[in-house]
Amino acid sequence: MRGKFITIEGTEGVGKTTNIQFIQSWMDKHKLAYATTREPGGTPLAEQIRELLLSPREESVSNSAELLMVFAARAQHIYQVIEPSLSEGAWVLCDRFTDATYAYQGAGRLMDTGLIAELEMMVQGSLRPDLTLILDIPVQIGLKRAGERSTPDRFELEQVEFFERVRSQYLQIAKDNPQRCVVIDASKPLEAVQAQIGAALERFLESI
Repeated sequence: MRGKFITIEGTEGVGKTTNIQFIQSWMDKHKLAYATTREPGGTPLAEQIRELLLSPREESVSNSAELLMVFAARAQHIYQVIEPSLSEGAWVLCDRFTDATYAYQGAGRLMDTGLIAELEMMVQGSLRPDLTLILDIPVQIGLKRAGERSTPDRFELEQVEFFERVRSQYLQIAKDNPQRCVVIDASKPLEAVQAQIGAALERFLESI
């Protein structure tokens, strides 16, 4: 039996890392075989592309170059990690996937979503997540949390308006895909956030 593909999405500072650990514990409790991975990244080549994408640099990066690097990393990630794991029956838990491209490059960079959709079909074929948890938080709170955590990367140096567009797009994606997406209020205390996530995972498990 093919595994299930779960993605975690959200803007900066929503707590993806902490909550992915919670989801791993949930999967362990249910004795599910799984692989945890991230985008951009997940393979040596894709991690090198991630470094190119996230490192601040003096050279201005064209939107098209950024988009193509994102999908180049994704193509390798699907080929090396995601598809083999799913085919072997393992669940895949991925920190961001193509919804992030629609949010960051589409809404954030104001790029043509039709072009993103074409690349999505070319790189992924019919592959789509089975469940997407969108961790949502007001932008200013998230950026404050992210700033306290680490040195800003190239994306985190963007203006607040950029992240407002990203957040709005994530919420629109959830509205357009209610069977796949669950919005989690990540502004609540951690215990309440994880209660929402646990409930969503239990509903998903019951549905299959």
